[in-house]
Amino acid sequence: MSVTFYQILHLVSVLVLTGYTFYAFAAPPETRRRVLIIAGIASFLVVLGGFGLQAKLKVGWPGWLFVKLACWLALSALAGLGYRRRGATGALAVAAIAIASVAVLMVYTRPF
Repeated sequence: MSVTFYQILHLVSVLVLTGYTFYAFAAPPETRRRVLIIAGIASFLVVLGGFGLQAKLKVGWPGWLFVKLACWLALSALAGLGYRRRGATGALAVAAIAIASVAVLMVYTRPF
């Protein structure tokens, strides 16, 4: 597979994961199963695309990659938390925005 394929896979999967995470904050409880399945598949594709890019670009294991892994793990967990903690959806949405912002910052600056 080419680098472009992994970039598109990673980006589209991140957008789907983020979108369904925000949808989980506002969706009715009866949609839980479907939303969590889609978010889980998107989460798997995010990590698959990310590690595919890492292998193709031969970047090794820099510090920013570990930060992105932590952001992926946290964003993946937020969809389930959105259904469990209905009263805290505002705080969870702010956390999701902050996590996504840190992940994007790591991509463009690669500080360490």
